This record gives sequence, structure tokens and C-alpha cells, in this order.
Amino acid sequence: MPLSAGDKLGPYEVVSLLGKGGMGEVYRARDAKLNREVAIKVLPAGLAGDGDYLARFQREAQTLAALNHPNIASIYGLEANAIVMELVEGETLQGPLPLAEALAIARQIAEALEAAHEKGIIHRDLKPGM
Repeated sequence: MPLSAGDKLGPYEVVSLLGKGGMGEVYRARDAKLNREVAIKVLPAGLAGDGDYLARFQREAQTLAALNHPNIASIYGLEANAIVMELVEGETLQGPLPLAEALAIARQIAEALEAAHEKGIIHRDLKPGM
């Protein structure tokens, strides 16, 4: 379900596309009710009608909702075929990074993974470029 700036999804108004991946498209949006910026991940149009992908998408939302850690984006809810979550500002990492910076980032990732593992959740889609 491709969205464009100005499109509305419940109380959320799309501002811009942030990125695309195999399991979704992520948009910056404005939450009109709570007056904040959010990220909205929607299934690609080709997958939105596939029951298996919808179930997987909902499991992703439920899994994310079970986690509460400063290095894991918080989920705010589900809206149609969309996961509404915390918008984490920042730039895409591009290397090579200085060793101290790379180690600090790796530590944050490891702490987030540890928190997920403690809840029995295994992340199967880590990408070095993200």
C-alpha cells in the first residue's frame, strides 16, 4: 500500500517516505491526536493481500510490543496493514567508522539483542548496512 505525503491513515498524516525493504515501506508521519512524529511501516502492495504475510506482519508487531528497551523502537499500535512506532531520528550509518564509535554502536545493538533474547525473541534480519 504505497502512501504519499498528505495521505491519512487513522489519525496519522504521512509526511514522507523514509525507506523500503522486503517486508515493508516506512514513512514519517504526524500523529494528530498526540502531536508527535511517528514512523509507519506498511506492507508493500504486493503482499498486503497475502494472508501469510499479514500474519507474519502482525506477529512482528506483537513481538515488538513485547519489548521495552531504550535501543529498540517502541510500538504505538496497528492501523490497517501498518505498524505505528516510535520515530528514531538520526542518520544512516556509513563506514568506515572510527573504532570507538563502532564499538559504542555495537554495544547498543548487543544490549538490544540481549533484551530480546531474554524475552525469547530472536532477530533474524540484522543487516550490517542499517
